Amino acid sequence: MDKDHSHGLEHVWLPYAQMKTMRPPLPVTRTQGCRIVLADGRELIDGIASWWTACHGYNHPHIRQAVERQLAAMPHVMFGGLVHEQGLTLARRLAGMLPGDLDRVFFSESGSVAVEIALKMAVQYWRNRDEPSRTKFVAFRGGYHGDTTGAMAVSDLDAGMHDAFRGALPEHFILDLPATKSGEAALSGFLQIHGEQIAAIIVEPLVQGAGGMKFHDAGVLTRLRALTDRHGVLLIFDEIFTGFGRTGTMFACEAANVVPDIVTLSKALTGGTLPLAATVARKHVFEAFWSDDPKRALMHGPTYMANALACAAANASLDVFEREPRLKQVAAISEQMTRELAPCRGMKGVGDVRVMGAIGVVEMARIADLGALRARFVEEGVFIRPFGDVIYLTPSFTIGAEELSKLTGAIVKVVSENR
Repeated sequence: MDKDHSHGLEHVWLPYAQMKTMRPPLPVTRTQGCRIVLADGRELIDGIASWWTACHGYNHPHIRQAVERQLAAMPHVMFGGLVHEQGLTLARRLAGMLPGDLDRVFFSESGSVAVEIALKMAVQYWRNRDEPSRTKFVAFRGGYHGDTTGAMAVSDLDAGMHDAFRGALPEHFILDLPATKSGEAALSGFLQIHGEQIAAIIVEPLVQGAGGMKFHDAGVLTRLRALTDRHGVLLIFDEIFTGFGRTGTMFACEAANVVPDIVTLSKALTGGTLPLAATVARKHVFEAFWSDDPKRALMHGPTYMANALACAAANASLDVFEREPRLKQVAAISEQMTRELAPCRGMKGVGDVRVMGAIGVVEMARIADLGALRARFVEEGVFIRPFGDVIYLTPSFTIGAEELSKLTGAIVKVVSENR
């Protein structure tokens, strides 16, 4: 990193990194389409769309123009006692897109916070219904829901990055996904015994993302809905990764024709431009808070809740989904990745190759040196950021076939070098 671009690096604390031993981060000067332009002039094809957010590629003109217009009019105003058209429009549109009666939208700024809000909603839902003993959650092995305290507590500490906090977090029930009939019976038996303690079950539908890009089929979600209905427990879908087309349908819950009681959204909500998240509740959840008693209100209020700039970006992103053939593009990406990652099957050290929607995964038996592997991909002109034991692609939906081939080709080449 040259002097101009390293200036200030001694003052930042970077994510998921041992700062003492990490390789220097790559300075970026601009983005365009599916490309990241580095300070030294190199261009990298982005294989992960900035943590799965830039679904329309970078710098989409419609989103940029919407943000510029909003910036000139009103960048932000508090959402307490005041509202604005961008926020109201976005809430109405999200309610119209989501299945069933998921129609009350609570805005925040990040996915982890959206999960925290969902957990608070679930606990207070039961308190408002005079069942205060329901304070526990069921979550699943391999699951990840965020880095804040409540979100960490419903994540699998064994699979994720939060083992250091074991014993310092609230303890919930981390169980196996009901992937089979026997798994369903086991979960049903568990709920039979512990149901009166449980506020909700929380799950990442179809794909457990940061826990290892593990897939499950829509039948799991159907079973979860049936079980939560039978045992009188709320069902939360964390669609922060899966929402907005990533798995092949606009929302993953559509694949199972299931309506959760609460859903969390973020990441691709603004097309990768500005931070925004939403926690959306069904009618019966909201009605438990509707009261003459002020103590039954949901006491949560992020400072930048429903930020007008971010809501303008999200509305523009939804426009783009309506005007451009995103789900067809996802289907084409899925087919191309399935075909082009297939040669990795049977290569030394490869445990599995799998694709769902615009998610492609090559799972290794182990990755000895993540930093070296990430650097190797940069040498190939691509930005791919393996974690744990997985090399994965979550490209922008607008990626061209040749650009995607460069990503898949880099993976095949680098994996084939595994000795």
